[in-house]
Order: sequence, then C-alpha cells, then structure tokens
Amino acid sequence: MKVSYFPGCTLKNKARDLDLYARRCAEVLGVTLEEIENWQCCGGVFTSKDEPVSKLSSVRALKWAKENEQPLVSVCSACHNVLKQTNYLMQTDDGFCTKVNRYMAEPTAYDGSTQVYHYLEMLRDLVGFDKIREAIVNPLKGKKIAAYYGCLLLRPSNIMQMDDAENPTIFEELIKAMGAEPVAYSMRNECCGGYVTMENPEFAKRKSLEITKNAQAQGADLIVTACPLCKYNLEKNTDSIPVVYFTELLAEALGVKEETESA
Repeated sequence: MKVSYFPGCTLKNKARDLDLYARRCAEVLGVTLEEIENWQCCGGVFTSKDEPVSKLSSVRALKWAKENEQPLVSVCSACHNVLKQTNYLMQTDDGFCTKVNRYMAEPTAYDGSTQVYHYLEMLRDLVGFDKIREAIVNPLKGKKIAAYYGCLLLRPSNIMQMDDAENPTIFEELIKAMGAEPVAYSMRNECCGGYVTMENPEFAKRKSLEITKNAQAQGADLIVTACPLCKYNLEKNTDSIPVVYFTELLAEALGVKEETESA
C-alpha cells in the first residue's frame, strides 16, 4: 500500500524521532510513505481562512496526493489539523476554493477530494489493529500508558472526525494492540497550554502539570503523544513521568526501535 506523506517542518528538526519511527513502522506494516515532492510548511502559523495564500502549501500537498491517486497521511497533530481543515474549506467554501485555485493558476483545479488521514487513522482504518497485533514481536506487557490527545487531533470535531472528541478510543486501542495497558484519565484531551508557552509560561506550566499529575494519579508509567509541541510543553514542565512519541513505542513493540536509532 502506498500513501502520500506530509512530514512537516518540525519532524525534520526537533521531532525527527516522530518521523523516523513512523517511516520504519510503516515499512514493517506494509505501507510505503511516499514523501511529497517539494513540500513546504503547512501554514500552521496562520489560522485565518481570510488569508488563502497561507493555505497554498497545504493545497499543493493535497493536490499532489490526488494526482497520485493516494490518500494523504501526516503524523504531526498540528500539520494534520491544518491539512484537514484546509481540505474541508476546499470542499465546502466556494469562495475560498475559487481564490485558492486562482492563486495557484494551474491547469487543473483542486476540489478537496483527497482523503486525509492522521497516522493513527491510517493504522486503524487502512492497516487495522488486528494486523498490528499480529506483527508485534515485543509486546509491551506490564506498561501502563496514558494517551495524550491534546486539542488538535480531535477539534473541531465536525471537521476532524477522527474519533469522539469527548471520549476518544483510537490511541487506547493502539496501546492495547501493542500489549500494554491504556490508562484512563480525565485530562487526556485537555489543552496543555502549548500555544501560550512564550506569552504566559505560568499558565502553560499549570496546564501541563494538571495533565501529568492526573495521568500519574491513575497509575500511568508514561505518556504518549503525537504532537511535538505538546511533548515539548509536557516535558518542559515536569520531570516526574516520561513523555514519548507513540511511534517510538510502536517501533519498540514491532522490534525495530534499535535498528531505527542506529540508522
């Protein structure tokens, strides 16, 4: 199976592990991540739909996937959110769609028809948790893992449609497929304060500590996330519990973590 892959800026520097483990795990599971040619920043620093130019890089990625007749997969929570919301605008907002296609000035217009998946959705919907369970060679038995969703994977729920925004299960199902025990805790889909870390570090620290303490209170040994900013913020504000990318745990369970680190 081949899919178009959008790594995003952070996965090429501060979050290289998230990218490397994602690629290696995909190979083991029979998925080829074909990195989009000449991709650029998704435009995540710009949030207004009134600035269509800021969304052109996302539309180019979506269009590239369509032309290659592949779904588009990303693993960074922020990039996925931008790609999914941009695609939704191309589907539902005629004015926005017209402006974007005029800016792009390409022979064929883009209409929002690419299927957009987060890596977690790819594992669930395209690979299947049963297949992952069969591929596990190093079950993570005895580990109690708290999944941290954060804001961007689930909201806005009418657009993201990955899972129930209030009671998601996709992360927990993956944890169980890897042989570990998922830990239920109330703060798993609350904001960590990452986007105000520079402006209001005390607020971000308080939000992060609420999350990590809540997970620990329910018996978690570690926290897993898909968001580089969330990982940074949670680690910065606590040293009492490890915070790792879910792809690293998957690589460990699939038995390819060490060879990925040495590559």
